[in-house]
Amino acid sequence: MVDVVYSADETCAETGLTVHEDNIFVRDGRFREPGLIEHIAQSAAAFAGYGSFARGEEPKLGYIGEIKDCNLFALPSIGEELLTTIRLVTEVAGIRLISAETKVNDEIVAACLMKIFLKE
Repeated sequence: MVDVVYSADETCAETGLTVHEDNIFVRDGRFREPGLIEHIAQSAAAFAGYGSFARGEEPKLGYIGEIKDCNLFALPSIGEELLTTIRLVTEVAGIRLISAETKVNDEIVAACLMKIFLKE
């Protein structure tokens, strides 16, 4: 659910996904709500994986604990490219809070806060 990682550092990552007709979350020519949330979750996983790689560690398994303040403003069409920005808000005791914003062109199509539990 992530085609490309455009950038990543310890606090932020940008990922992309082009919506294809054969994507499991496409119905009636639109990328549906569960697909937007899954893309954000996979973007958060890529962000966490990058951080582990940069520190020379094995990536940890993560579980979504909570999705909060989730706003879905539009459903992208086939052929459109999602650009998602993941920002680390805080991390305490293996629990990460990230903010996510997904755009198509310059239009925000989804935004949320996501709490992720990292397994030791």
